[in-house]
Amino acid sequence: MSRRNRVAWIVGGAAGMALLVALALPYVASTQLVAERISDKLSEWSGLHVSIGATPETDIWPDLQANLTDVTFALPGGGATIATAERIEVVLSAWAVLSGNVEFSSVRLVRPTIIVGDDNAVVALGGKFGRALATARAIVEENRTNPDTARLPSDKFGSLDFSEGRIVAISGGSETEVASGLAGRLSWAALNGRADASVTGVWRGEQVALNVSSDNPLLLLGGAATPLTIGLKSTPANLSFDGMASASHSGYLDGRVSFSAPSARKLFEWSGAQLAHSTAIGSISLDSQIQGDRDRLRLEDATITMDGKPARGALDLLLKGKLPMVSGTLAFDTLDLRAFLSAFTPLDASADSGPGVIDADFASRLNLDLRLSAAQATAGAFSLSDVAATARVSEGLAAFDISDASAFGGSVQTGLRFNRKPEGTEVEMRLLATDVDGGAMGSAIGMTRLVPGARGTISVILKGGGESWGELLGHANGSFSANFGPGSLSGVDMAGLLSRLKNGQPFSFWEVATGSSPFDGLDVKAVLSDGTARIEKAELRTPLNHIAFAGAASLSDGPIDLSATAQPPLQAASEETPTVSPNTTFAIKGQLNAPTVIPTLATE
Repeated sequence: MSRRNRVAWIVGGAAGMALLVALALPYVASTQLVAERISDKLSEWSGLHVSIGATPETDIWPDLQANLTDVTFALPGGGATIATAERIEVVLSAWAVLSGNVEFSSVRLVRPTIIVGDDNAVVALGGKFGRALATARAIVEENRTNPDTARLPSDKFGSLDFSEGRIVAISGGSETEVASGLAGRLSWAALNGRADASVTGVWRGEQVALNVSSDNPLLLLGGAATPLTIGLKSTPANLSFDGMASASHSGYLDGRVSFSAPSARKLFEWSGAQLAHSTAIGSISLDSQIQGDRDRLRLEDATITMDGKPARGALDLLLKGKLPMVSGTLAFDTLDLRAFLSAFTPLDASADSGPGVIDADFASRLNLDLRLSAAQATAGAFSLSDVAATARVSEGLAAFDISDASAFGGSVQTGLRFNRKPEGTEVEMRLLATDVDGGAMGSAIGMTRLVPGARGTISVILKGGGESWGELLGHANGSFSANFGPGSLSGVDMAGLLSRLKNGQPFSFWEVATGSSPFDGLDVKAVLSDGTARIEKAELRTPLNHIAFAGAASLSDGPIDLSATAQPPLQAASEETPTVSPNTTFAIKGQLNAPTVIPTLATE
């Protein structure tokens, strides 16, 4: 036989064998025996009982692929089903199939469902994964800082793809969908090597994308500190971590973390944390070094930015116990106190006309102990500088105190406490403003009448309860005092008021509520009881009169009942016999929003 003929026979024989293999592969790969071996292989890796609903269908181009339908993963021994898949596509080794074996390099799950229920809430990982993990834990237990990685199993895994997946929770016979639209890939060439995972899906109504990479997942899961990167992207929040991590019993993190959310309220609603019922905080972000375990985390070199206003400091997060605990220090360049407080107190910072309903359950969500400082701060219409403050929340109690701040040309100290009691929430407010400009302070809170344009000191203590701030003011107890030096009282013409008294006829106070009246001093002291201010001392000293007030007035738009005596200064008729002008007495009665001035008797 010539050489040319021999070559032709060899080529033809090879082509014939290839044709026979091609014709045989679909038949061989679709036999029940191969289906059972695929099932056994999946069980060998997962440690679960795997059942296939029908004989595999096969494709031979571009790879040999077996398509399994109606696949169920269940706990061994007739246990509960923990996962299902409508279809699993397995890429097979052609030569292994022809020799009666099953080897595959990639698996794709179509419409898989992971089931979390009362019967399978905790599943011990078995099969090759379970044995590999047990080996990793033993190695780490022997030497946590330098485990013998050469002993890790090197089984080839390949890649796992999935699409249209979901996670459901079953409890008491009812099913709840936890996540849907899951799609992604796990790439893990060998068990002792690097792994990369990516997942997209819908959780709590929002699209989420998660990427995780580990240099050695077995060591990570076995409890050794291993390089880990995590990236999470969604509309409510973005998160990234790059550092060392361990999935031991207590867990471990040491690296850099970044977090951002365009809306704090939406973030809390999405996460279900229920920490900010009416927070006015908009965007929030964090960039920090993080270290700790599942019980305690430490954030150092941290920058927290709220609505574009950064704060720097350090935080400790205690995660064990009944409630999480956050403590630390934060230094702000500028701070919106009202928005900040609304995250963890009943302040309704979204209300246009002031705080609304008091949340009776606000302090049952976390424990907090923060020390704050700010070069500049705002509290509603108030502007403050050089602020030193503390914020504390414990079960049933929330307190915020400004121990020192500069405002209105003087200094301010204030405190706000919410104490939840069985009979209701008790609120206490304290304010001490020293050497402040009364006119500037009145303008800041929107007062245009009866505002002292002078420097002085104000002290206010309010304590009470109720389901709203209006109800609180209507039943508050406490005290009020103010002392001002020379200045003027806006929104009242005292000279005109005293002149009108001479005709003996009552008139509306608002008829003389114009202009301003100069004074040499103003002193007020009152006791607050059940929403009413009872005056102990009230004296207005003008250049022409010394006017003393007594009586009571409601803190809300309730009744007012005051009596007043205007005593003119002494006038000397001669050096030996000074004369005394008669005192002028009058009353102010009616409602606080519509008072009436009533002349009374003049006394010698």
